Amino acid sequence: MIRARHIGAAFALSVLALAGCSQGTTNSGAAPVSSEPPPSPQTAPTAAVPTEFASGDVRIALVRQLSSGDYFEQWLAGAEAEAKALNVKLEISSGDGNNDKQALNLEQAVNQKADAIIVDHGFAQTVQPAVKKAADAGIPLVAFDVDPGTPKAVVLSQDDHQIAEQALGALKADTGGSGEVLYVYVAGFAPLDRRDETWTQFKKDNPGIKQVAQIGVVNSSTASAVADQAKAALQANPDVKAIFAPYDEFAKGATLAIKELGLQDKIKVYGADISTADIGVITEPNSPWVATSTTDPSNVGRVAVRAAALLVAGEKVDPELKVPPALVTQKQLRDGAITNIEQLTQAIPALNTPDVARVPWAAS
Repeated sequence: MIRARHIGAAFALSVLALAGCSQGTTNSGAAPVSSEPPPSPQTAPTAAVPTEFASGDVRIALVRQLSSGDYFEQWLAGAEAEAKALNVKLEISSGDGNNDKQALNLEQAVNQKADAIIVDHGFAQTVQPAVKKAADAGIPLVAFDVDPGTPKAVVLSQDDHQIAEQALGALKADTGGSGEVLYVYVAGFAPLDRRDETWTQFKKDNPGIKQVAQIGVVNSSTASAVADQAKAALQANPDVKAIFAPYDEFAKGATLAIKELGLQDKIKVYGADISTADIGVITEPNSPWVATSTTDPSNVGRVAVRAAALLVAGEKVDPELKVPPALVTQKQLRDGAITNIEQLTQAIPALNTPDVARVPWAAS
């Protein structure tokens, strides 16, 4: 879940977005990521299939900033599954973390006259000129975790404020509302910036919680880089009780640092987002990562494709779509013997949101 609004020095690679967030992965022995998204509940179609969808001629360009990382892989799996179900040609490009490359890919999608374009994360200043060209050309647009700069685009996001609220609620309950906390954050990514707004308000409302340090980096190996930062910060602040790391790569890095320092019994991690690999990390014996608030990445990918398909068909779509999250705890995963996303969505049906951008001519 992440997108960039501005670039800092730590962003020297060409990165992502977070939302979604997720770059390079550090599985730490976790279960492998499943490439198959969980099935959606089936509801019968209520309308006839539009001619262009019946013929299979609809082309939707998916222009991504990043494609590596557990979250993004599962997001793409959901988007591809939904495109197949709707008989849509999904034309995928990735900037591989390079904002200029993503902008060129977006320009190409406009020039090739895609029937619709989905912009998946990105740096606002580099994508907005091409987004404007697409809007001026009448190409339907869906923007996920990026500011499109135009009201003509449908804006899709996770409810990032609620994600932070849920994770921080668990942190407050476990700490009793007091104690020193290490915070992991990088400014300039839309989901992280929204989650930071909630963290800022949370500190005001809970003066017993003291942020003693802020760390964070987003690059091709986010988890390992954050682990190095976290080890230094924890050694400098020995009374830390919790780490708020509202992105799964951040949480994996924080978890690794705590384990390497042997502090699992003293410090707990509260994160955001989830993948099959993350579930493996959370449920490891003596893991300090005890709670995460999340949507299902593959479900969000499905929603993005559905919204684009509806726009192609001339259907009304809300200008802003939010996918609600659910809090997932270590205890819940262990008690349910949950080891992958498929099992998680069965245990928490709310992670499937077929009514968000429902397509009336397709089973959903």
